[in-house]
Amino acid sequence: MSFWRNTLDYNALIPVIRELAILAGDKIMEIYGADDFDVKVKSDDSPVTAADEAADALISAGLRAAFPDVMLVTEEQSESHAAKGDTFLIVDPLDGTKEFIHRRGDFTVNIAYVEKGVPQRGVVYAPAKNRMFFTQADGQAVEETGAFDPKSVGEVKAINVAESDNAALYVVASKSHRDQATDDYINKYNVKDMKSAGSSLKFCLVATGEADIYPRVGRTMEWDTAAGHAVLLGAGGNVVRFDDHTPLAYGKEDFANPFFIAYAPKVDLKEA
Repeated sequence: MSFWRNTLDYNALIPVIRELAILAGDKIMEIYGADDFDVKVKSDDSPVTAADEAADALISAGLRAAFPDVMLVTEEQSESHAAKGDTFLIVDPLDGTKEFIHRRGDFTVNIAYVEKGVPQRGVVYAPAKNRMFFTQADGQAVEETGAFDPKSVGEVKAINVAESDNAALYVVASKSHRDQATDDYINKYNVKDMKSAGSSLKFCLVATGEADIYPRVGRTMEWDTAAGHAVLLGAGGNVVRFDDHTPLAYGKEDFANPFFIAYAPKVDLKEA
């Protein structure tokens, strides 16, 4: 496994990851629109579909062709989970497989570049929702609207986190992983409204100012969070560990995350 010593050229990176996310989204939607698709179960009891595998093959081939010297970690290739390093490309080709299987639409394609433990650039594409968020080469997070042509960027608008009002916060939480511990933590805040969303869209809702805070008290992996984390950083937000509020870092053992909180900086964080 070779290690990348220099900063990746973001001007070269962004068009590639954006294009691959759109092409993978097209492939996923082909399978999503079929009358039936096979669902297999992985060793950790999580489901995997032909869409996960097709999107992974497409994205991995594209990234390896464009950036052969960069470490690549992807959810669907377990051998990549043994890689060690703090600078790498990381992919979840279909985040929200359960949402996909139940045809709820809240699933995303996620591609990110982590440098020195920080997700610096990323793209989150929700093909069934027609929403796409990515970081530009300069780091600013944007939402693109339009036809999502793989080769040419449509209209984009810069996104920024909310100027949060701690007396009336908007909270987003997981659609399929809500539990009592999450609710107990949310109850420490003055909540104006709660919304649920699947996959990495929760990060993006904080990034656009549609929500102020997303607490996650549950298991996630780095490929689940890196792209959304990058988008949120590019919109002025933060992601910290739930236990001590230090920044959530990447390149950890087995790429497993602790509990975390994604939020707009004006939110007064409560202790765990």
